[in-house]
Amino acid sequence: MTNSLASGERPRRLTPVVEQALRAFRVVVVTGPRQAGKTTLVRHVLGGAGTLVRLDDEATLQAARRDPASFARLGEFPRAFDEIQRGGDPLVRAIKAVVDDEARPGQFLLNGSADFLTVPSISESLAGRAAFVELWPFTQGELDAGRDRFVDVAFRDPQRFRHGPASRLAVIDYLERVVAGGYPEAVSLDARNRRTWFSNYVRIVTQRDITELTGARRADQLPKLLRLLAARTGHELIRTHIQADAGLSRVTTDVYIGFLVMTYLIGLVPAWSKNLTTKEKRHPKLHLTDSGLACWLCGKQIDALARPADRSRGPLLETFAVNELRRQLTWSETDATLHHFRDRDGAEVDVVLEAADGRVVAVEIKASATVDGGDLRWLELLRAKLGDEFVHGFVGYCGDRPLPFGDRLTAIPLAHLWDGP
Repeated sequence: MTNSLASGERPRRLTPVVEQALRAFRVVVVTGPRQAGKTTLVRHVLGGAGTLVRLDDEATLQAARRDPASFARLGEFPRAFDEIQRGGDPLVRAIKAVVDDEARPGQFLLNGSADFLTVPSISESLAGRAAFVELWPFTQGELDAGRDRFVDVAFRDPQRFRHGPASRLAVIDYLERVVAGGYPEAVSLDARNRRTWFSNYVRIVTQRDITELTGARRADQLPKLLRLLAARTGHELIRTHIQADAGLSRVTTDVYIGFLVMTYLIGLVPAWSKNLTTKEKRHPKLHLTDSGLACWLCGKQIDALARPADRSRGPLLETFAVNELRRQLTWSETDATLHHFRDRDGAEVDVVLEAADGRVVAVEIKASATVDGGDLRWLELLRAKLGDEFVHGFVGYCGDRPLPFGDRLTAIPLAHLWDGP
């Protein structure tokens, strides 16, 4: 795995998305996990122009809180506020007042480590004025100069994958990537230092960030809850099971899961249905938003995952793949949403990508280096049910070459998710 470039030197796929949004909207808000590279992205977009304000500096933060109206009018446009959630509602309302006075685009570039769409007072203040985009940790394509175009090619010309290049990656190579994850600082560390990094990261997010944002009274319970959820990554979220294991009330469990979603530690993939049957389950599927973090929380390193009998290997590899697709969707030209499918009869598909026009691409993730017809049975079910709306079904596996399996069904090396044809 090539990690020779410093994180700040790696181009980010989201850069042109942010630049385009600044040309169209008065405010652009970049959200995403702490340490995903938001500040570096903002600096790159500014390119030395505008004004950058760091609200993680205590003196600057106090000034912004004391006189937000004046603070929002300081400096040249675009005015970039780093960690905007620390300024709170008064600063956001002051920014709203500025952009309401003049409707020109590109006035503010804000970034924060909490999902603003889950903070009603903030999102409502900026409604109709702002574009919200998400920056996640590095994709494998960003790390290895891959194309990161699976979503677009899968919808536009899926047959190209049948003639895609062979992959040089073996199972162990994929597992190394799963364990490393994609956080810019963590990905290039050795195993021991990466464990230290993840430990500090979880402590800061759960004990400081969430407490500051929400006033949570039992924040000490959050690391335990996060570990319980990590052990279930790649599985449906059954809240009653989590509640019982965590020893928390139903209300507290729901609220604290919301906090972990808000700070991008976990992601919930909703169940998908087109009313194909009355038997669909409706539980979302849980995924930690970084496979490296999930591995650390589960105490899994390469040696453990390399054992074929390790039951966490499949779910962790699925989480890795789902995160690659989740990140691609933030810049893909295809307007698609991410789902999973499962019914009460046991039919299950790991990923269902549904385009805005109703077309579907489905993906199964396999942790083995081989694939056979049985691995495609649920994709065949969706193909039969959806007819022409079923664009293509893929099995991403750890083998070295693409394999056709009949009408609109193809097995591809997992690496084609980020470096395919």
